[in-house]
Amino acid sequence: MRSRREFIGTVAALAAATSFKPGGTAEPKAQPGTTPEPKAPPAGPRLTGLVDAHVHVWTPDTVRYPLAAGFTVADMQPPSFTPDELLAACRPHGVARVVLIQMSFYGTNNSFMLDAIAARPGVFSGVAVVDHDRAGVAATMKDLAAKGVRGFRLLAGRDVADVWGRSAGIDEAWRCGGDESLAMCLLADPESLPAILERCRRFPRTPVVIDHVARIGMRGPVADRDVDALLRLAELPGAAVKVSAFYALGVKKPPYDDLAPLVRRLRDGFGADRLMWATDCPYQLGTGHGYGESIALVRDRLDFLSDAERAKILRDTATRVFFRGIPAPG
Repeated sequence: MRSRREFIGTVAALAAATSFKPGGTAEPKAQPGTTPEPKAPPAGPRLTGLVDAHVHVWTPDTVRYPLAAGFTVADMQPPSFTPDELLAACRPHGVARVVLIQMSFYGTNNSFMLDAIAARPGVFSGVAVVDHDRAGVAATMKDLAAKGVRGFRLLAGRDVADVWGRSAGIDEAWRCGGDESLAMCLLADPESLPAILERCRRFPRTPVVIDHVARIGMRGPVADRDVDALLRLAELPGAAVKVSAFYALGVKKPPYDDLAPLVRRLRDGFGADRLMWATDCPYQLGTGHGYGESIALVRDRLDFLSDAERAKILRDTATRVFFRGIPAPG
């Protein structure tokens, strides 16, 4: 299985030259002449209250929030991406709420993410990581849900079927997800999609969210056969897809117009109400990329989307899946 650490290694190389201003706003180096100006925004009211459905945060304070075994401070690149740094980057673009994804540096200790959620009521929800080999997985999930967690992350690489098939704890987690409307959030590869489809058919009531378009186009051009495999999940009403991590997909250059046919096929197959936009910050803030470029693809450039579809992808789908029962910030 391709680990989260291996994925970070791949994408961090793309963002290696990222520089952060004090206060947390990324400042990509200028790339004159390489990024065309976005098309004019669509007619109609400007969207507000947007939701970034996939962001990681961490702190250089490794005393209060120690790293998991096997990780060191050198793995933390950039060295800091705190909630304050995140909000400084996203709020100028109309993003009001964010789904925090437990960072692999912390393993199954979700305390930094939970503290961030508690400190800003209604602004953040969370996707946690739990130890499926420990007894009481469902009880742990319910406890985390009471603290603002609405999803649970699972690595879903190529050998996913073999790993999940041997784990009673994984089965317990999927059953709890169905009972409590808690999403299974899968960091998948295209090759694992058939096994994921079978798992979803076995647990049809469990909400499922596929991260980063199943990383289609991360290792090369977007392949039709991979998109076809992802679209087979559309038969399941509880399946949703994050259109995210544009910096790591396709040609990997703003304005990301090469990804437009992929998004269109996903819109046609799943419908906009099962797609959600996200950045995968801080990695989206690497040199030559930026927060604005990510949001502009969906908000400004995809002329096949209606205003209502943009609202669903940029706000409503993530709100329904990840902010259920969480009042909006005052």
